[in-house]
Amino acid sequence: MDTIPEHNGPDQASDAESEAARLARWEEQERAASDATRDIADVPAVEVITTTSVHLMSAAAVKVGLADDPESQLDLDEARKLINALAGLVTAGAPEISDMHARSLRDGLRSLQLAFREASTIPDPIGKGPGEKWTGPVN
Repeated sequence: MDTIPEHNGPDQASDAESEAARLARWEEQERAASDATRDIADVPAVEVITTTSVHLMSAAAVKVGLADDPESQLDLDEARKLINALAGLVTAGAPEISDMHARSLRDGLRSLQLAFREASTIPDPIGKGPGEKWTGPVN
């Protein structure tokens, strides 16, 4: 009895290619994740704290209306969240980083708190503004 050879049609070939492509993408993503993990391990804590603080400051500045872009939208609710997070990070991180770094972060934070107060149509009472729970009253 003769056997009929298996049909390797285009669907089976493309399925195999798709599986190979998915496997290759997955392996590349794993390598990238592994490289990123190794890279972050080499970054000093001071740099992580200050870089994160600068990102929070930048985002808060845009939300509070300090951006040069006339298209940017004032969003005080979002700004409040960012300033609160920044104040917590700066207050908690200050003892761990040098005074030089902490001082400039505190100055930036204070500027944002004052800009928030100025931008608010109904200002928070002194000591109740964003971040003032951690920094104390700003006026």
